[in-house]
Amino acid sequence: MLPEILAEIPGPQSRALMEKLARFESRNVTFFNADFPVFWERASGGNVWDADGNRYLDMTSGFGVCGLGHGATSDALVAQAGKLVHGLGDVHPSPLKAALCQAISRITFERWGEGPAKTFLCNSGSDAVEAALKTALLHSGKPGVISFTGGYHGLGLGALESCGLPFFRDPFAGQLAKFGVRLPYPYCCRCPFGRTEGFRLEGREFPNCSSSCLESLRGQLDKAIRQREIGCILVEPVQARGGDIVPPKDFLPLLRQVCDEQKILLIADEIYTGFHRTGRFFACEHSDVVPDIICLGKGLTGGFPLSACTGKSHVMDAWPRSAGEALHTSTFLGHPVGCAMALASIAEHEKPGAAAQAKNAGRLLHAALSELEAGHLRGLGAMIGLELVTSNGAPDTETASQVVVNALKAGLILLGGGPEGNVLSFAPTFALAAEEAEWIGALMKKLLPKAHKSSMRPHQ
Repeated sequence: MLPEILAEIPGPQSRALMEKLARFESRNVTFFNADFPVFWERASGGNVWDADGNRYLDMTSGFGVCGLGHGATSDALVAQAGKLVHGLGDVHPSPLKAALCQAISRITFERWGEGPAKTFLCNSGSDAVEAALKTALLHSGKPGVISFTGGYHGLGLGALESCGLPFFRDPFAGQLAKFGVRLPYPYCCRCPFGRTEGFRLEGREFPNCSSSCLESLRGQLDKAIRQREIGCILVEPVQARGGDIVPPKDFLPLLRQVCDEQKILLIADEIYTGFHRTGRFFACEHSDVVPDIICLGKGLTGGFPLSACTGKSHVMDAWPRSAGEALHTSTFLGHPVGCAMALASIAEHEKPGAAAQAKNAGRLLHAALSELEAGHLRGLGAMIGLELVTSNGAPDTETASQVVVNALKAGLILLGGGPEGNVLSFAPTFALAAEEAEWIGALMKKLLPKAHKSSMRPHQ
């Protein structure tokens, strides 16, 4: 459904709410200026209505949460809230907690032929990552973690140490435990290994990262493991907040090989990429790599703060059996409403057409954006990034920021991404219609100058 702008943006209701929020919320949280933000009042499918009645097309899926569409799991929420809205998670849990742990095992390690898995149910992505890092330490006795530049794993102090975005890490460096090593994430548009020569594919040139680039990375991995007590490698199979970066297909197999040789754990952070965002149930499946631990969130529930750290049974059994007190727990662990929504979400994702729908949304949007005469376009499934650069190849942060604001005024909710904020990130709901994709492409043509356009990594 295409936007129908009913009033000025932001309208009077949003402006009044801006004043109220600015008075009572920490000033670091919400960004305010004359054009931003609007306040969401309701949402359905791929559409959002603000407090002034304006309708928008949402290209964020609510930070990647609502791939199935806004409100897709609300019936499960309402039904469960009428029976039990809170339990005693690690003492007297609800039946839904057992059902969800079993379902997560079924869609992950059992699907991959690894047998039953075990799960920590958590509240946020950061919480799930920290449960995974704790598991790695208990499993190996080694505190070190290898992560990657551009990586985003949440903002708890444990997860933050593995963050590859200096903006989030640097203000709190004095409180971090410094157990992490960050290595370059393969990035074909802006090679971190210094490779400049390229090859051609489908009429486009880009560096052959799967050869010399990964050889260089292998050397850095070996060096880090020699110099530190490394217990795990933490990685996003496709970087999300880092700029929608799709690595070469040999990248994850390389990490799997290193982990097997060194007897350390491979942790896949699929909090954003899971649940068909990249066109597969999980992004690691594009490379046929099975991690030791997978972290899930966002699309797990379709709209409730619940996440999961799931691993192979023998790995998770590094934790001692509870003797009456859990080492990693929380008040809302296994929240019954969240569990009900997650079970409803999983049921939808297990349907035969789920992957095809996500892939189709990506194809429609990629086709519409590929006609633009600006930027580096890349993506995987319904996760697409358009990186804007100046004529000399520098990040064009200013243009990206202006496009986000102007798109909002036209009825399109869009976010900027990447370390420099110069990547326009498109994460549509999976039911994106052809006319919606065409409208987005036409709008982007109006909003984007004919800026520098060089080699693009083909959409996969």
